[in-house]
Parts: sequence; C-alpha cells; structure tokens
Amino acid sequence: MSFARAHAIVTIRAYPAMVNALPDLSHEHRPLSHPMQIMPATLSPTDASRYARIALANIEREFPAKLDHVIADAAASALPRALHPAFFGSFDWHSCVHAHWLLARVMKLYPRLPEAAAIRSLFDARLAAVNIDGERAYLDRPESRSFERTYGWAWLLKLAEELACWSDADAHRWSRDLAPLASGFVKRYGSYLPDATYPIRHGVHSNSAFGLAFALDFARACDAGSLVDLCLAKARQWYLPDRDAAAHWEPSGADFLSPCLIEADLMRRVLDADAFAVWFGGFLPDIERREPATLFTPAIVSDRTDPYIVHLDGLNLSRAWCWRAIAIALPAGDPRSGIAAEAASAHLSAGLEGVASGEYEGDHWLATFAVLALTT
Repeated sequence: MSFARAHAIVTIRAYPAMVNALPDLSHEHRPLSHPMQIMPATLSPTDASRYARIALANIEREFPAKLDHVIADAAASALPRALHPAFFGSFDWHSCVHAHWLLARVMKLYPRLPEAAAIRSLFDARLAAVNIDGERAYLDRPESRSFERTYGWAWLLKLAEELACWSDADAHRWSRDLAPLASGFVKRYGSYLPDATYPIRHGVHSNSAFGLAFALDFARACDAGSLVDLCLAKARQWYLPDRDAAAHWEPSGADFLSPCLIEADLMRRVLDADAFAVWFGGFLPDIERREPATLFTPAIVSDRTDPYIVHLDGLNLSRAWCWRAIAIALPAGDPRSGIAAEAASAHLSAGLEGVASGEYEGDHWLATFAVLALTT
C-alpha cells in the first residue's frame, strides 16, 4: 500500500503468503529466507483473553512512567501523554508499543476474543493518524537520535509487521496510519547500522541481535529490500565468525535476553538449515551434552517487586522462544533439536510463573513475552 503524508510517500507491502499464515511444520529442509511469523498457537483462548486484559489496562495507565527523553530546553518538558500521543502508558514507550503488538497478535489468533471490541476501539484512538504524526515529530527531533535504539525500534517494526500481515479491514487502516512512523525507524536503521562497528551483546534493551532479528522479520514480510540487505550484511559481519560462545557466564542479574540464544535466534534467520546447523555447532559446541548447564537451567527470580531482578522472568520466556525456534530451524533428525525443544519447555514453564504476578514491575511487560513464547 502506498499513500501520501506530510513526511513522504510511504509504502508497506505484505507478501500474500505472509497474511494470516500458519506454517507447514514439515519445513525443516527449506531455507529460512522467509520464516513464518505465526506457528500453530499453544496460547489458549482463556490465556489470550487474560493477557489482553493486562495489556489493555497497562496501555491506559499513564503513571508511573519512565521516559527516554532528552530535554533540550524548558519547552521540551512535558507529560508522557503529550510527548507520545500514541504510545504513552505501560510504564515506558517500548512496553506500550509491544503491548499493542500483543493485542494485535491475540486478536489475529482469536478474532472473537471477548476483548476484541475494546482492542479495536483502543487501536482506533491510539493509532489515529494525528497521533502517529505526533510520534513521528518526536522521533524527528535532533535530540531523539538514539531514542529507544534499537529495542523500541524493533518492537515498533514488529507491530507494523503484525498489522501489515493481517487480512482485516481495520488492520489495513491501522497499518496505513502507522506506516510513517515505521518508515522513520527503517530510516534510523539505515543511518545507524553502517556506522555501528561493534555489536552490543548484553542481555538487555540495546542488544544488537534482537534489534536485527525483528528488523529482518519486518523487512522480509513488508518488502523492504534495502533493510533486508543491511540486516543480513551486518549479522554476517558481527556474528558469522563467532565460535565457542561464553554461555557459561549467563545469566547476568538483569538479563531478559540470553546474549547467546538471541544471537542464535538471529542467525537461524540468516542461514539456511544446513548452514545454521554447522554455525550453531561451532557457536555452542556442547549442546548435545546439555552444556553449559546454565543455558539449560531456568533463572531464579528471587524478588518480583525489584524492577531488574524481575527481568529474569523475561529471560526465561525469551529463552523459551529462542530454544523453540532453534529446535525448528535445525535439520530433521538433528539430535540437538529435541534437546532444544526440551529446554524451551522447561524455560516456558518457569517463565509463565511470573506473568500476572500482581507486581507492576513485571506486569507492565511480561505478558508480551509470554504471548511471543507461546506463539513462536
């Protein structure tokens, strides 16, 4: 679809095969050049509804709020709703964005969800063109050059992808209205990645592999060829030579991503199945012995009221989706596939214990990780 707005002519296309697609599980031998985004759901309608209610409540909750905001002068001081007319709420900008993704994903899976009307009403309000123009104006500030880089960038493109690949009349309209902001973040990737000499490897927001993985998904699904090429080139430059990953150092105390597994989750998007199997064997050579044990053992979450310790619930969930994707990406008959699937199950079980704990430190974001882990 192409349309004119104040910033530019914006085009977002979705390949027909990607729209509401459920993949054939016998795809082990096919190249991963266009990985499907939705697999048969293990997310139940009951849990989809429960997570939708959590997201709806958090999106409407403006405070407490944590802003990623550079104040250039007194005139730049404002409340979250004024700075971010589309994505205030849920404590911080990226959590609000991915809460919208959660709502789009669960309603796409279960169109008759009891919360569907509330979700559509929310999207009509938040994703209105005037609000997205406000978000784009904020992004275009000189002071916003590193705003949400690259975690928030990746989630905005994941939301744009979800809407673009949904055969729903309302979703087409929301996708159209969101497109100028998505275009802005595509340009950010285009400006940033050529200058980024080194990847960021820690297991929190700015992890480079996570940012590339979601950007690559969007670019392939929405026909953004230059972004595909840039992500593939940077992934190969940064990660293809990696061997003997220091996975025994994981986890760090504030991780919500596994630096090693999120890198592997990116590379299974970059390489075909056979090449990925070889690369993975050099990167984590002891998987068949289930070593290092730290990568197979769910993290202990000692205090869900602590905003950093609770990240470890997210680590368990993100490990679950990474292990599951790795299991599927490996060639048929590879013994590591079953080992990865078992690790995914163990981490998923542990991670789900922390979802909807009643503590806002986790409740404002963990439901998204649960939905991603249950639908990847």
